[in-house]
Amino acid sequence: MSANPAAVVVLAAGEGTRMKSATPKVLHEISGRSLVGHVVAASRELNPEHLVVVVGHAREQVAAHLGEIDPEARTAVQEQQKGTGHAVRMGLEQLGGGIHGTVVVVCGDTPLLTGETLTELARTHAADGNACTVLTAEVPDSTGYGRIVRDEATGAVTAIVEHKDATETQRAISEINSGVFAFDGRLLADALGKVRTDNSQGEEYLTDVLGILREAGHRVGAAVAADHREILGINNRVQLAEARRLLNVRLLQRAMLSGVTVIDPASTFIDVTVTFDQDSVVHPGTQLLGATHLGEGCEVGPNTRLKDTVVGKDARVDNTVADRAEVGEGATVGPYTYLRPGTMLGPKSKAGAYVEMKSAVIGEGTKVPHLSYVGDATIGDHTNIGAASVFVNYDGETKHHTTIGSHCRTGSDNMFVAPVTVGDGAYTAAGSVITKDVPPGSLAVARGQQRNIEGWVARKRPGSAAAQAAQAAADEAEADS
Repeated sequence: MSANPAAVVVLAAGEGTRMKSATPKVLHEISGRSLVGHVVAASRELNPEHLVVVVGHAREQVAAHLGEIDPEARTAVQEQQKGTGHAVRMGLEQLGGGIHGTVVVVCGDTPLLTGETLTELARTHAADGNACTVLTAEVPDSTGYGRIVRDEATGAVTAIVEHKDATETQRAISEINSGVFAFDGRLLADALGKVRTDNSQGEEYLTDVLGILREAGHRVGAAVAADHREILGINNRVQLAEARRLLNVRLLQRAMLSGVTVIDPASTFIDVTVTFDQDSVVHPGTQLLGATHLGEGCEVGPNTRLKDTVVGKDARVDNTVADRAEVGEGATVGPYTYLRPGTMLGPKSKAGAYVEMKSAVIGEGTKVPHLSYVGDATIGDHTNIGAASVFVNYDGETKHHTTIGSHCRTGSDNMFVAPVTVGDGAYTAAGSVITKDVPPGSLAVARGQQRNIEGWVARKRPGSAAAQAAQAAADEAEADS
């Protein structure tokens, strides 16, 4: 029998009332994916022929999310939450029944479960020829969990006993049920039809299938997870935060073992989709989100948040927020810089302190050192933008574009009123409001001439501190003359 399952059924129909949230439990996110998204990603590593997610509560919202993250996944609807056995039955019916091969059943709220563990479960199931294989875990404290009771001679699972029903001897067992199973698909379908509802909840329990299979003479086995924390389910915000912490530790360890220096893992957070080249350095207080990539030898942080942002080799990004931006090789950003979507910094360029950019393409070696806004603009190579410059791109209805050429020098406190073009090699004077195109190699001066009105303070602000200072200066000048 192949270890690759015929189907994976993900149970994601529950409401999750203990989350106290308008968002369905399985759509809460940690480390860049929803809870169900983590489970689906792990399940895909099994390369199953079919993957079906059983939805119920907020089904339209959950199904729409699944369509975004895994369009090939099927959904089955559990109209009423009548138990895990009923949910699996709905999933198999969506697949048309008659599944030949292994069916793996997983819970949609176990984001720490890995593809490696699921693969080992499927391999054990196939190798042992089991009708059902339970994924179990050895835990430090088994209170509240269903205990795995085994045949001492064969190691087969003879029962799963809930805590409230367990004897003192059984309560001492540290091996627990994870709620994840591998089944022979044909036997599972048959046994689900025999599950009864004569229990306190009136529900069809998937665990009842194990007893049905054993009574029919089939073997029920187990595969023990290497790390018991993988099977943790999420039922409230406290558990959500703990799962996020554990997953973040796992992701940071993976990054560090691949050649990334993380100065302070306790204050660094990354998503599962973040990628790195070796010798990149992450300083404290940094969040790396989405499809962010750090190039070889770059340094990011401290106190930096990058989302879907590419940082080039040997670049330096300090105290920066960036969203869907590109930082070129050897470029420097920050501190206190905001790179908005569409920003592309060329090699060895600079976006300095208190600079904001949006939809801006900055050429090689070009510097925007400080206190400026650059929006909807293209700037050539080796140009310097003076301090306190503003690219005035919005007329109240439409965004307009500004183009500044290569080897330009623009003065401080400039306003570039788009649409406008400053040609290669041109200069603009400090304090200018540029409303017309500047030809290459020209100097643009667009400001009123200075006029000094002497004695104004004494006349308009008599007795003020300014007037007194001015009078003192005049007296001193007269004494020196």
